[in-house]
Amino acid sequence: MCSHQIPRPYRRDESPHFPPAPEPLPVPVYDNHTHFDLPDSDGVAAHVALKDALDAAEAVGVAGAVQVGCDLATSRFTAAAVDLDPRLLGAVAIHPNDAPDLARAGALEAALAEIDALAAHPRIRAIGETGLDYFRTGADGVADQHHSFRRHIEIAARRSLALQIHDRDAHDDVVAVLGTERLPEKVVFHCFSGDAKLARICNDNGWYMSFAGTVTFKNAQNLREALLVADPALVLVETDAPYLTPHPHRGRPNASYMVPYTVRSMAALLGRELADLGAQLNANTLAVYGSWD
Repeated sequence: MCSHQIPRPYRRDESPHFPPAPEPLPVPVYDNHTHFDLPDSDGVAAHVALKDALDAAEAVGVAGAVQVGCDLATSRFTAAAVDLDPRLLGAVAIHPNDAPDLARAGALEAALAEIDALAAHPRIRAIGETGLDYFRTGADGVADQHHSFRRHIEIAARRSLALQIHDRDAHDDVVAVLGTERLPEKVVFHCFSGDAKLARICNDNGWYMSFAGTVTFKNAQNLREALLVADPALVLVETDAPYLTPHPHRGRPNASYMVPYTVRSMAALLGRELADLGAQLNANTLAVYGSWD
């Protein structure tokens, strides 16, 4: 998920509405997908905000995060942010909801060219979030979304980067597009929103499924059914912060330090020891993005 204007990082000491820190995880994991924002144009201020958020995450066993861009502004921020703290890697892209507007303005190809250039940074390890979103974009924008998605896939494959997919109300078409393109080695369904059927398709193709706080929502039985059939070697965890705060704090600000709530819920559902699941998530994440060192 990504809005046109992502909120600045929440600081626990600034907001009385920010949820309490969870109990630390016994084995460190990584937040596979999150959105930070630059609080102002000053690089030092950005460093302070990022450090604060990453320190809070590290204190509860979240060793690092993948900062994700979804337009030119946030992708530029991402390419700068990954140099500010070694606990960050990055992903850059044009969100599918932005693609039709850029196309109508005659600016999509230039934007894609800049994403390609930003992706050359050695700490940018993924192209994303890209994909298809039929929830916010009507039929008149579908062709532009498809074109943009295919161009992002080409960039990821050519640069040997992971592909982070945004898939909302478009499961069949996303799978169809993936079936016709030369894909990078690692494909990730960010904030997995499908059911057991889609999870089995991901299993068959070796595509990763990244579960967010939504898997803890009471009305998300489809996600829990998907997690139960997902290949454990293809499962990741994320926040999509500042969105999708896990139960029992749904509706309050989210951040990378909230990952343990989701991991504990996943472990309980799967009947796995917390340390065992944490080690699996850690290994899976490093397999997709490489080392943070």
